[in-house]
Amino acid sequence: MMETKSLYHGHRFPAAIIRHAVRWYFRFNLSLRDIEELLFERGVVVTYETIRRWCDKFGAGYAHRVKAARRKLGSTWHLDEMFEALRGEPYLLWRAVDEHGAELDILLQKRRDKAAAKRFFQRVLRFYSAPRKIATDQLRRYSAAKTDIPELANVKHVFVKAAARVNNRAENSHQPTRERERRMRGFRERKRTQAFLSSFAPIRQHFALKWNLLRASLYRKHLAARFAAWHEFTKVAQNPSTAF
Repeated sequence: MMETKSLYHGHRFPAAIIRHAVRWYFRFNLSLRDIEELLFERGVVVTYETIRRWCDKFGAGYAHRVKAARRKLGSTWHLDEMFEALRGEPYLLWRAVDEHGAELDILLQKRRDKAAAKRFFQRVLRFYSAPRKIATDQLRRYSAAKTDIPELANVKHVFVKAAARVNNRAENSHQPTRERERRMRGFRERKRTQAFLSSFAPIRQHFALKWNLLRASLYRKHLAARFAAWHEFTKVAQNPSTAF
């Protein structure tokens, strides 16, 4: 029987400190130096570069477990793209969410054509089954790409009219990304941006309850449950051959 190895094997700092730092970075609009200061206030002396390495190493694994454990996703996909400038070079950030606003996936690409739309559809289908309905804007690239994919060929396609202010879920889901982009003074490298945003939304959404729709006592109950789940996600021992 192969022995399992702790997710934090070889790290000098306890798991509780690492998972706190990673959660703060992806959950709140904090810089790495902000988190360094918060930890120092609590008697933990660690550099912001070490915190960066923790986020790079553990962020994707945490986000994967959060996505795997969340409630059953809706049957409608909302897709949209937003422009991103990385060191002055234009990119398109493609995003898909369900009707509840849960992010399915993102992909940073250079183009906005049929091939780019098809690539994004195929990426999402690697992890999720075909939806009942797809909602997009009125640009033709989505329809052209959808007809080339057998799993989506017969899926209902709804076009959202931006001029009529019928915003779809994907458009609204861009807002946290914009806020974080301003806090970080812009994104810079394609690979790092893709990696950061892939972990950012699942971890942020795990804790971002709709407090305005809940009584205070119910909100605290749900939030406590989310923290309990987070502790389970972040203390799992991993087989060395399957670790993220």
